[in-house]
Amino acid sequence: MAPYLETIKSFADVEVTDAGVDTSDFLKAAEGLVGLFDLLGSAAFSVVQNDLKGNITKIKARYDAAPTQSETLEQLVENEKGEKKRTATEGLMWLLRGLSFTCKALQNSQANKSEELSVAFNKSYEVTLKKFHSFLVRPIFSVAMKACPYRADFYTKLAADPAGGPPASQEKLNEELNNWLAALSSIVARLEAFYEKGNHGKGF
Repeated sequence: MAPYLETIKSFADVEVTDAGVDTSDFLKAAEGLVGLFDLLGSAAFSVVQNDLKGNITKIKARYDAAPTQSETLEQLVENEKGEKKRTATEGLMWLLRGLSFTCKALQNSQANKSEELSVAFNKSYEVTLKKFHSFLVRPIFSVAMKACPYRADFYTKLAADPAGGPPASQEKLNEELNNWLAALSSIVARLEAFYEKGNHGKGF
């Protein structure tokens, strides 16, 4: 076994070509990010996890149904365009919002090492998900953010080897986490621009 980030597909290893972002690679990396919330150790984050999982399932179902037309996320969205119900297109849009929220929260945490996680997640929520949420949903996220573990506890879990081996050094952990976040941020920005340019998010 190894520290958590070494056991999952890194966004830095997701293939991105002129044709777009590899769907299979992206889904594996997104599933790894969902598992990250288990390390936060709060049932309050189940609402975030379930939302991410539900949207991953929608994209995967489309990929499994039409693999040759869905090799990249861009191809998947373009291929679904002519259909009445664009379930995967909507699922990917909401997944990107959830990934952006998580990415920015952890980037905040990396940039401000004296701040607690609840502050980092709150700041991220304000600029990512909040504008898309109703007044009924916002309090649920507010509770989740307050339930964030202490920063030191989270980073200790992130560095730990579940098999009992030595933990990753802080230096190595920071390097891996920063690479993971930079790649995730780049993929999210690319796909957000793709949605905007093609007007794919209209009606959702």
